[in-house]
Amino acid sequence: METQVNCILFGGPGPFNTIRTLELAANRAKELSIETLLVATSSGATGLEAVRRFSGRRVIAVTHSTGFTGANVQELRPECRQGIEEAGGCILTCQHAFGGVGRAVRRKLDTYQIDEIMAFTLRLLGEGFKVVVEIALMAADAGLVRTDVPVISIAGTGRGADTAVVLRPANAQSFFDLRLLEIICLPAPAHTLFQVGHQG
Repeated sequence: METQVNCILFGGPGPFNTIRTLELAANRAKELSIETLLVATSSGATGLEAVRRFSGRRVIAVTHSTGFTGANVQELRPECRQGIEEAGGCILTCQHAFGGVGRAVRRKLDTYQIDEIMAFTLRLLGEGFKVVVEIALMAADAGLVRTDVPVISIAGTGRGADTAVVLRPANAQSFFDLRLLEIICLPAPAHTLFQVGHQG
């Protein structure tokens, strides 16, 4: 038995893919009856756009940890936080699954730890791909998603969104139990020879 699913390859990474990424994710959520969507957001703009588009579904906006860009700095803009919460979205701010104490060791002792090595490996499929996996671990550890129910996870390269996948989350301590079920969209690698069907 085989199942055919579509995967959209954007012509390149970046925030100009955001609206199309959210549209594709919304369509797939409806087709698969998926109720929960995870959305990576730093300023909150992408999270706010998502919660407005995914009306009737549960949206969890996952922010950068406080201190990611500087001591005591939280990048989520207050007006975006208010908009997300007023629209019924949930906001998760916590330690990054691939950038916690291991990053401190790297910065202090100039040696990489396994969490950042895993992050570099996932980036073979793009920055957004690393993040869709990471926020699923974070949400599971926070108890906001179950590990036996599929979700759609959305992230991007820098700002905005350009990657969306269907996955079954796992706790960070059970990382290898995470299951990638579908790739909805992602940017084509810059070196790819594949040109047919690109979007964006």
